[in-house]
Amino acid sequence: MLDANATAQLKKYLELVSLPLELAASLDDSPASAKMRELLGEIAALSPLVSVVEESNPRTPSFAIRRVGTEIEVRFAGLPMGHEFSSLVLALVQVGGHAPRLDEETAEAVRRLEGGEFVTYMSLTCQNCPTVVQALNTMSVLNPRIRHVAVEGGAFKDEVEALGIKAVPAIYKDGQLFGQGRMDVADFVARLDSGAGARIAEALDAKDPFEVLVVGGGPAGATAAIYSARKALRTGLVAARFGGQVLDTMAIENFISVPHTEGPRLGAALEEHVRSHDVDITTGVKASALHPAGEDGLIAVDIEGGGTLRARSVVLATGAHYRTMGVPGEEEYRNKGVTFCPHCDGPLFKDRPVAVIGGGNSGIEAAIDLAQVASHVTVVEFLDVLKADAVLVNTLRSLPNVDVLTSTRVVEVIGDGSQVTGLDVEDRTSGQVRRLELEGVFVQIGLLPDTDWLDGVIERNRAGEIVIDQRGATSLPGVFAAGDCASTPYKQIVISLGSGATAALSAFDHLIRSREEADTPAAATLRA
Repeated sequence: MLDANATAQLKKYLELVSLPLELAASLDDSPASAKMRELLGEIAALSPLVSVVEESNPRTPSFAIRRVGTEIEVRFAGLPMGHEFSSLVLALVQVGGHAPRLDEETAEAVRRLEGGEFVTYMSLTCQNCPTVVQALNTMSVLNPRIRHVAVEGGAFKDEVEALGIKAVPAIYKDGQLFGQGRMDVADFVARLDSGAGARIAEALDAKDPFEVLVVGGGPAGATAAIYSARKALRTGLVAARFGGQVLDTMAIENFISVPHTEGPRLGAALEEHVRSHDVDITTGVKASALHPAGEDGLIAVDIEGGGTLRARSVVLATGAHYRTMGVPGEEEYRNKGVTFCPHCDGPLFKDRPVAVIGGGNSGIEAAIDLAQVASHVTVVEFLDVLKADAVLVNTLRSLPNVDVLTSTRVVEVIGDGSQVTGLDVEDRTSGQVRRLELEGVFVQIGLLPDTDWLDGVIERNRAGEIVIDQRGATSLPGVFAAGDCASTPYKQIVISLGSGATAALSAFDHLIRSREEADTPAAATLRA
């Protein structure tokens, strides 16, 4: 089942297991059960603390990882391979006694939760699903009142179809839809703990002013934080999530010196690098307002839900989000057939007709991938030509189950109230409107900068990007911007990294040139 490399890695991780585990499997005579039986046997053979037992469960094949003699367990329904193999490994070591990597405040908040029965529906190609699965598994280990089952949608198609799931991860609590999309432990605590918001706001208000406050945790924000910390500046970073839009990227093959990586892996590396420096980090929060420096020389950043952070300089690296079509039915059927991640949700549309909106590189790459699983793919492009690289267009044209509609405008997403059933499109040349019968719509028309919260405070261009000069400086003194939220041309990871460094160095230059003397590490650096 496991190749030599996976076996060697797993054996090394199992050395972290200090408490006896049993893999309690519910199996039958199906080929899927045979594979699961083989996998569990291979795991048990790698550690004397791991044993396999069989028991019945409504979901078959499935298995629980259980700490012997306790109520602590997590369950996988279906084989946790692909992107979920890391979730399996982490569950083994955490249930086996290795402490989760959480700050004590967050861990204690998890222990206080009332609990509940959680089910996560995921796909093995989804790069966002492991974050959810691992978060709930970690919470189950810390708080046995929380129960979690990770269900692989391809192995339990009837269950997925009965629930009308068209996008993963889909999270249910006590039988009711709880949420969809990427969520980490902090996100769950914020949703489940009614007092979490007030405690977070109080903690933010109590923080001393920073020399540099970075808003955003993507490549630009991470780089800015590292560069600032290396200058011995008191540095803070606030972000909704580490990695930003990178986390939604499947394959990265233009990151110089790294021939191939994946978004979640790069996001994790960014976080690890930042945390290796002296940076005050708050995740799971979003900035809601920016206030220019007052007489005290401090710029204020309000946080959504309460709390304010203050700093002598600020680097804005809030990134961007998926651009939507803005047509009737799009929001109504979001996650009910309208989706933005072909890698995450593509397997849910196996042998079904879908459309891809957008003829750029992202759209054509999505269409090529989807053509391998969907019965038919229709590419809809507003312009009269596809904008993607020629090599991608040529590959697309060679596929027998793909149609391309150029000079075509999406008019409306059609559905039956529960899921997408079609797409109305207009030929921009003739004005003729026709209906495409399909079940999935994958929107790939670019990104919009996350800058609406800065309206009226900082100069932005027509695209909503923060206008910056060659040093990353904005129209507001002491405030700099970097990455996809800024007017830097060419939205690329390597460019975001460089712009983050530029913004941090410019912030440092601003601090040392400031006439205001303050008893801060920045001033100390000046006097040294």
